[in-house]
Amino acid sequence: MRRLIKLLAWGLVVSVVMILAAHLMVESSADGKTFTKVEDVVGEPRVAVVLGCSKTLPNGNANRFFPKRISAAVELFKSGRSPALIVSGDNSRPDYDEPTMMKDALVAAGVPADRVYCDYAGFRTLDSMARAKEIFGQQRIIIVSQRFHNERAIYLARSRGIDAVGFNAKDPDLTQLTALKNAVREALARVVALMDANICRTQPRFLGPQIRIGPDSGVGGEGLPR
Repeated sequence: MRRLIKLLAWGLVVSVVMILAAHLMVESSADGKTFTKVEDVVGEPRVAVVLGCSKTLPNGNANRFFPKRISAAVELFKSGRSPALIVSGDNSRPDYDEPTMMKDALVAAGVPADRVYCDYAGFRTLDSMARAKEIFGQQRIIIVSQRFHNERAIYLARSRGIDAVGFNAKDPDLTQLTALKNAVREALARVVALMDANICRTQPRFLGPQIRIGPDSGVGGEGLPR
């Protein structure tokens, strides 16, 4: 029994250390690289990657993160900071299509359809970052999501040699219980990100043919940066 207790105690210590280490590494990587005001996103325009989000939750309720993320992407595009948007999300089954949901919402808000590129294999944040570089050819990007998500995405992007900054969508109003669940989920996701980037060297589930963003892409977007 004592040995079991010691093992459990050591397991708890290791878990806490890993959570703290992952949090500190992600925070350090994203320090000074996320912005809440569009005018603070300076420098040459960059293609933006809008991270996957569904309009509804599995229980059928509206996903409160979705309209906030779409609004941020629209603001970024209309400001001229990002002349094209990659909507990267999960489309792993016929009845679930995050990229199309996001594109439809962006177009309805006034973003030209030929400036929105769908990445249907953004199953995880890691996949979205890797595919932005390998499939869409982007070395410098603006990531659009809530701040906690942007920080982790920047860490993963930088681990793959991508110069990334984040434009923070506003956080929705959440109940205390939901906020706590999200905080725990994010803490664990940062540990996974740390392991993916430094230990497992995890690769995206799918790659595939390149999709050019630019004047000869065949879908518009003349003069877009690489």
